[in-house]
Amino acid sequence: MSEATNISAQARGYALTPGIWTAEQVEAWQRVTRGVHAEDGRMVLQLWHTGRISHPSLHGGALPVAPSAIKPDGQAFTNSGLQDHVTPRALETDEIPAIVVDYRHAARCAKDAGFDGVEIHSANNYLLEQFIRDSTNQRTDRYGGSLENRLRFPLAVVAVVTEVWGGDRVGIRISPGTTMPGGTPLDSSPMGTYGAYLDALAQFGLMYIHDIEGVTQMSRDANGIDYPALRRRFSGAYIANNNYTRELAEQTLAEGNADLISMGRSFIANPDLVDRLRTGAPLADAPKQYWYGGNATGYSDWPGMQGQIKLAA
Repeated sequence: MSEATNISAQARGYALTPGIWTAEQVEAWQRVTRGVHAEDGRMVLQLWHTGRISHPSLHGGALPVAPSAIKPDGQAFTNSGLQDHVTPRALETDEIPAIVVDYRHAARCAKDAGFDGVEIHSANNYLLEQFIRDSTNQRTDRYGGSLENRLRFPLAVVAVVTEVWGGDRVGIRISPGTTMPGGTPLDSSPMGTYGAYLDALAQFGLMYIHDIEGVTQMSRDANGIDYPALRRRFSGAYIANNNYTRELAEQTLAEGNADLISMGRSFIANPDLVDRLRTGAPLADAPKQYWYGGNATGYSDWPGMQGQIKLAA
C-alpha cells in the first residue's frame, strides 16, 4: 500500500508528499509499480484529500478547504517547517461535485500508473471524515446536518472510484475512534454513524475496510468503539491497524478479530519487515525526525538484514 497520495493540488496538506493527478506523476509512479510487480508483488494506491489539515503556504496563500470553518489544533508540516494550522474556508455547495470529479480523475491516473487497486482514505480526520463527523461538519446544506447528508459526499466519492476500478479493487480506510490529527472531537454517536456508513458501503462490494483501532500513532484505547461489532457490519475483508506488534497481530488473527493486519511506521526503518516478522529478527526503530524529509536520508536508506534493498529500475 502506498503512502497517502494527493488527488489534486488542493488536496495537499503536507510538504513533500506525492500526487496522482498529472501525467508526470503517473510516469513516476509507473517505475514504482514496475518494481513491485517485478518481485511478484501487488500494490494499492491510497487516494487522499487532507481538507482542513493543511496550511495556506501549500496553496499559494489560499486557505485550506473543509466542510466548515473550524480550526484544527496542532501544526502543519510545510516547506518552511512546522506552522500553526489556520481556520479553513468552508466549501461552497457547488464546489463539492468538482472534488468528486478530482477523485475520479485520480482513480483513473492510478490505473494508468499500473496500480492493482486503490484505497480511499476516509480516516484520520482528513476531508472525507471531516464531512462524516458532526464535530467537524456544521453545514446546513445537503452535505450537512443529518447523517444521510453528512455521508452524501463520501459515498459519492466511493461511487465514482468504484466506477473506475470495480468494487473488488477498492478498499476504504476509517478511524472512528481517533482524535488525530487536529485534536478532532469524535462524532457524537460513533457507533451509529460509522455503522450506518458501513451499511451504506455494502452496495459497492468493496474489497476491504482498513480500520485504525484507537487513536492514530498514540494508543489503542477504544474510546467506546466496538471494533468487532463494526467489523460484523461489513461483508468484505477487515484490515486492523494501529500500534500492532507481531505478538498482538498473531493474537488478533488467531481470535478471528481481523483478516489482515497492517503496519506502517515499522516499515520505515525495516525495509525487510516481512522477513523480520517471519524470522523473529529484531526491529530497527526510526526516530520521528526521519518520518518526514523528502529525500533518501532516514527514509529509503535503511539497510535490510542482508544489506541495502534497492528499487528495481
